Amino acid sequence: MSKLFKFMKPYAGVVAAILCVLVVQAYCDLSLPTYTSDIVNVGIQQNGIDEKIPEQVGEEDLEHLLLLVPEKDQSTVKNAYTKSSKKYDTKQKVWQLKSSVKTDENKMNKLSNLLAKPMLLAEGFNSGSDMSKKMEIQMKDQMKQQMKAQMKSQMQDASQAALSSQAQPEEAKQTANASQAASQLKKSEKEIDKKIDKMSIYDIFGQMKGAQREELVKKIEKKMDKFPDSMLDQAASTYIKGAYKHIGIDMDKYETHYILNTGAKMLALAALGMIASIIVGLMASRVGAAIGRGLRRDVFRKVVGFSNGEFDKFSTASLITRSTNDIQQIQLLTVMILRMVLYAPIMAIGGITKVFHTNVDMSWIIALAVGLIVLVVAVLFFVVMPKFKIVQDLVDRLNLVSREILTGLPVIRAFSTEKHEEKRFDEANKNLTKTNLFVNRVMTFMMPTMMLIMNCITVLIVWIGGYSVNDGAMQVGDMMAFIQYTMQIIMAFLMICMISVMLPRAAVSATRVDEVLKSETKINDPETPRTFAKNEKGEVAFEHVSFRYPGAEEDVLHDLSFTAKPGETTAFIGSTGSGKSTLVNLIPRFYDVTEGKITIDGTDIREVSQHDLRARLGYVPQKGILFSGDIASNIMYGNPDGSEEEMIEAAGIAQAQEFIDTKKKKYRSPISQGGSNVSGGQKQRLSIARAIAKHPDVYIFDDSFSALDYKTDAVLRKELKAKTKDSTVMIVAQRISTILHAEQIIVLDDGQIVGKGTHKELLKSCEAYYQIASSQLSEKELEADMKEVD
Repeated sequence: MSKLFKFMKPYAGVVAAILCVLVVQAYCDLSLPTYTSDIVNVGIQQNGIDEKIPEQVGEEDLEHLLLLVPEKDQSTVKNAYTKSSKKYDTKQKVWQLKSSVKTDENKMNKLSNLLAKPMLLAEGFNSGSDMSKKMEIQMKDQMKQQMKAQMKSQMQDASQAALSSQAQPEEAKQTANASQAASQLKKSEKEIDKKIDKMSIYDIFGQMKGAQREELVKKIEKKMDKFPDSMLDQAASTYIKGAYKHIGIDMDKYETHYILNTGAKMLALAALGMIASIIVGLMASRVGAAIGRGLRRDVFRKVVGFSNGEFDKFSTASLITRSTNDIQQIQLLTVMILRMVLYAPIMAIGGITKVFHTNVDMSWIIALAVGLIVLVVAVLFFVVMPKFKIVQDLVDRLNLVSREILTGLPVIRAFSTEKHEEKRFDEANKNLTKTNLFVNRVMTFMMPTMMLIMNCITVLIVWIGGYSVNDGAMQVGDMMAFIQYTMQIIMAFLMICMISVMLPRAAVSATRVDEVLKSETKINDPETPRTFAKNEKGEVAFEHVSFRYPGAEEDVLHDLSFTAKPGETTAFIGSTGSGKSTLVNLIPRFYDVTEGKITIDGTDIREVSQHDLRARLGYVPQKGILFSGDIASNIMYGNPDGSEEEMIEAAGIAQAQEFIDTKKKKYRSPISQGGSNVSGGQKQRLSIARAIAKHPDVYIFDDSFSALDYKTDAVLRKELKAKTKDSTVMIVAQRISTILHAEQIIVLDDGQIVGKGTHKELLKSCEAYYQIASSQLSEKELEADMKEVD
């Protein structure tokens, strides 16, 4: 994982910008459930009333409300309202909440706390609920009893006073007075009952003294302490709705306006979230593409700078896989990290924060869901993780087998081994398929398991939330929002889990790519390179050179010393495996010498830059290699700014003019990949022409005449001799005829020089050379050459 972040480090600024946009996107996504809840709770259930206290209220409703407010707080409520200047469809005065109070959060909270229970109580009285009806009956009965007792007491006092003032017999007085008092009492009680029955509960509260009323209100409010806040909010909105209706406000329009306004906000947030998502996708894709492009560039540059030692360490098939499939995995995961992995924690943290503001009592459900998801992922990855490294190795193996079969088709057909190669391919293919199937089959359990967890969690929330809604502890909209937030949190963890499916494979890919980038190139330019002296001709000297392949136990070349001079041809011959090609590969620094040194014009080739060194060399490899394009581009490959005359001259010297002229497009005739549309001899001639067109100081021919017939070989060498009269020519050959006229022939055997001289001198002085010559020349030719030496 650290390697993946290392690849993203150059784009830290863009990643920071993506993070900011993701925060905006998360804000939009997390806000939508809140608005959904508001539409249900406020827009539908509360008729669009989201105020906690009425902003406009009729004089009658305000007076009634004040009766239920403690006397010491009534002034606070009165001072919060002022006479409204707007016209309402009502005859009563309308009071409006002062703007200074609206903008002051502390004052609004204080008013809300003061009026919450009075509004609940008033709404109960206004709606005629069972509790308020019972309370009203009790209060009326109590008031009747009080008034009747008071009236009875007053009538008795009046009766006693009347009796004492009249001069009648005592018994007659008492009888007449009692009869009259009883009749009047009954009449008065009926009037009291009639009068009190007509009174509203507010009239009763108004009749009470302040202390008595407050004591009664406190007793009622004490019973309401157990009510949840959601019930108080709903009661407040219902009361406010009634208060607005009393002053002529159309509540249908009010509700519609709130829903449309909230819906417009949701649309705006959804649009902003969509724009943010598009921006993140675009930026993430650009970063991923840039990382992929940069890695491919870096890997290619690194591989181009490899010496043959590094190519021995990394196979061609593996390098191709690392440059394509592995980098593609890194690029894909980079995009997913920037789009999803960074987004998931923001959503999870934001969702959890929102949930705690919605209903903390059910937060344990989220902890349960996350725990189950983590458990499932841990089990799956414990099983799958080791297989991801195997998958990449099997891809390498499949690429290797495919490449070998495709490049070796002629040999396979010649030896009728198609069945054997098919079995090799099938084996590599089946091994990769089995491993991939195992990984994919195990991972298929992830999505159904995750969906099962999500659906079970949804059912659990509805089950638990239903009881809360029934108890008045939660509103329906809050439960809907809780479900959405829970799903967002689970989806955030699910996104991380989905990415973690790709992460191990991409981590393996990142390690494999990093191995290439971190590999030490053994052939390097010096820190302060020297330059070759001007006007030098290219004298090559080996001074006690020994060479050992990296990791080998023994030297391949042992203490070689010789000089190849300008204007002369130096040839190398020897049995197969004697070290001829290895020797000439040391000159362009495909490998560096283990001991000794190689100089050109007296300058050690390790002290100059590789570019300057190879600019002086014309190298023709043992196997002719052509590039896709046309004949002209291949001949002028080393001298792209050369003239057409130079090209034609090089083709003529290399004896390629003959077959080029037979083609319709001449030098513009196409060359297929690898030169598959030309013969082996034509490849060699075009390769030789390529070296000639460069006009180097040193020509190196690594057994480059082997595919030529004797006649073409002779003509080519004759014309080449004229062209290279001022240059150093070094030829590796297997045929004696190719090197007969060389000024210096060096005979190698088991990495050592066993003979040095001309052809005729070596026939006499070198047994190894004589054995090679006798196997290729007739006895007459040998005898003639031997006589000339004598």
